[in-house]
Amino acid sequence: MTLPAPGTPAPDFELVTDSYEKFRLSDHLGHPVVLYFYPQDDTEGCTLENIEFTDQMPEFRRLGAVVVGISPDTVEKHCSFRDKYNLGVILAADPERKAIEAYGIWQLKKLWGVEHMGVKRITVLIGPDGRVAEVFHATRIKGHAEKVLAATRALVAKAGAPPAKPRRGKA
Repeated sequence: MTLPAPGTPAPDFELVTDSYEKFRLSDHLGHPVVLYFYPQDDTEGCTLENIEFTDQMPEFRRLGAVVVGISPDTVEKHCSFRDKYNLGVILAADPERKAIEAYGIWQLKKLWGVEHMGVKRITVLIGPDGRVAEVFHATRIKGHAEKVLAATRALVAKAGAPPAKPRRGKA
């Protein structure tokens, strides 16, 4: 599967979150949704990325945006990671790679000259209409969340007033 292109419908999925609720993308139509895919909980880069998104959550909430971090880790590992760093984002567990593969995030990677399949660090901004607005390749972690926030601000400004407060997830 390839990355969804801007303007195309965002692939729907349902995953369990760190609050043990089901998160279904289609339940959040009418709100901007930020899906940031990352390789693994509690690694240096992934920790920094999650902390930066957490730091930006008040502004994402003000914009009516839902922010979800997705990795192949289990719900239990997400809970431990969330508690260790006091994270304020929704963390969705995708050990079966349903969303990861639907979004084309499971790709060939190279680390120290060795190629292997893994999760690429990519963020997908989805508009209130359920279509992909933008795809960000996180080539540099520091400042990535701010870049996504700026794009979310622009998306909301283009759409008009922010929608009512989004739901965290659905049981």
